[in-house]
Amino acid sequence: MTENSQMPEPSGTVADAVKDNWVDRLAPRFSRPYLRLSRADRPIGTWLLYLPCLWGLSLAVLATDSYGSHDLWTIVGCGIGAFLMRGAGCTWNDITDRDIDGSVARTRSRPIPSGQVTVRGALMWMVAQALVAFLILITFYPTAIILGILALAPVAIYPFAKRFTWWPQVFLGIAFNWGALLAWAAHTNSIGPVPIVLYFAGIAWTLFYDTIYAFQDAEDDALIGVKSTARLFGENARKWLRFFLTVTIVLFGLAVLLAASERSVLSLVIAIGGPWALGWHLTWQLSRFDPDDNDGLLWLFRSNRNAGLIPLPFFAIALLV
Repeated sequence: MTENSQMPEPSGTVADAVKDNWVDRLAPRFSRPYLRLSRADRPIGTWLLYLPCLWGLSLAVLATDSYGSHDLWTIVGCGIGAFLMRGAGCTWNDITDRDIDGSVARTRSRPIPSGQVTVRGALMWMVAQALVAFLILITFYPTAIILGILALAPVAIYPFAKRFTWWPQVFLGIAFNWGALLAWAAHTNSIGPVPIVLYFAGIAWTLFYDTIYAFQDAEDDALIGVKSTARLFGENARKWLRFFLTVTIVLFGLAVLLAASERSVLSLVIAIGGPWALGWHLTWQLSRFDPDDNDGLLWLFRSNRNAGLIPLPFFAIALLV
């Protein structure tokens, strides 16, 4: 990707936004900088926050062999909440990173460093999103509410992680996969081994996809002293990605075994097919990984939406047999 392709467009479009996204085409002009601040023009982050919720709820339904209208609301509520909290988290990230973003080619077109939004305006927007998300959270069971409030801690810490550790992707994984715990609790009003194992599987998955993502900025990060697993692993990245892939599938498979242990053999086998199929998709991603191809890195990163959706039909079929 050339330097010119990373510069802000006259319209205010962010450099790595999805081409012809709905924000740039349909949103009222006054709202576009704020929606861009929330990454509404780059929906992959919302999916990556939402998918662990769907995994957690699916395994809870498999484990309890029960479902009802409250589960439908959990699906909808978690979806809206993922959009809002991803937006609030990205807003907070851009506030704390405003000086760094201005020094990185891919991010200097974001609303704050490009001057589209003031820091004060961004803070107000962040609070507004978080408050609406909280109104959704309090419709869930008490255990889920407590977990939702606790989730604010890793969200607040993540933007600073790359300043003090080579493993900021771990902190992102802690924040982004919290939904596996929350959605389980939204169904059961409890916590247990299944969502905890699933949670760690999700963290390993985040390490996989966000290391791929981080290679886009590796050169700029090195110049300004920002840490990442991409810089840490360097030429050994493939080995580490293979390791994260393996941990993801092993832990995900274990979570499914624990959740479906009381179900029929056929149901269990079908459910296990979910992590197995996910593993093949991640293996395909690894085969296409080229640390020097920024366009390809972004494409692979975005493909994790499809990767995360793959297990869900297996879980739905397993529930029916």
